[in-house]
Amino acid sequence: MSKPAYKRILLKLSGEILAGKRGYGIDPSITSEICNKIKTVLDMGIEVGIVIGGGNIFRGISAAANGMDRVAGDYLGMMATIMNSVALQSALENLGCDTRVMSALSITQLAEPYIRRRATRHLEKGRVVVFAGGTGNPYFTTDTAAVLRAIEINADVVIKGTKVDGVYTDDPMINSEATRYDSLSYKEVIEKELRVMDLTAVTLCKENKLPIIVFDISSKTGLVDIVNSISVGTTVS
Repeated sequence: MSKPAYKRILLKLSGEILAGKRGYGIDPSITSEICNKIKTVLDMGIEVGIVIGGGNIFRGISAAANGMDRVAGDYLGMMATIMNSVALQSALENLGCDTRVMSALSITQLAEPYIRRRATRHLEKGRVVVFAGGTGNPYFTTDTAAVLRAIEINADVVIKGTKVDGVYTDDPMINSEATRYDSLSYKEVIEKELRVMDLTAVTLCKENKLPIIVFDISSKTGLVDIVNSISVGTTVS
């Protein structure tokens, strides 16, 4: 078997993925399915960090649009990411994967405080690290948190698992004529205002030469294919 393309990855997942067909909350079967895919790459010797959103439970920006204080809403959103992170930890450990949740918010009953050096040690020991609580600050998305953590732990790539198989010219759920990009430059993503990640996250990737791969997390072999250098989804570099 050929050597994997990456030694350390940061997997970014949207919270909505955990909701499954219900559209809200946490679907244990979906969570288990995703964690089985993570276990497969972990068993290949890949070091795995994860950031998951909280949109299946609470969206701060949506709450702000409906009258809630933005800062309060964002903190509630961060708490939702902690809930999802603990759910992932439980599912991963049910599969025998040693997992740590590290939170930017202090919640010691559920998670370790985020300390970069400690996170790196966990990864080196073969543990999955789930980074929870966003950046710990309002106004920053979990996309930005994912890229920030990826840079801090010296990840080789940010892999974003979504509901579609890459980045398209338009929303493929609405426009059947939308076409998928195989590759894009950071500049193209910014100029075309493509919904890969928010502008802050993409700019951080550009400044640190950190590639982004967007793929369909429901794909049976997508994650394994990516770490084996098989072209999947859309690559931004």
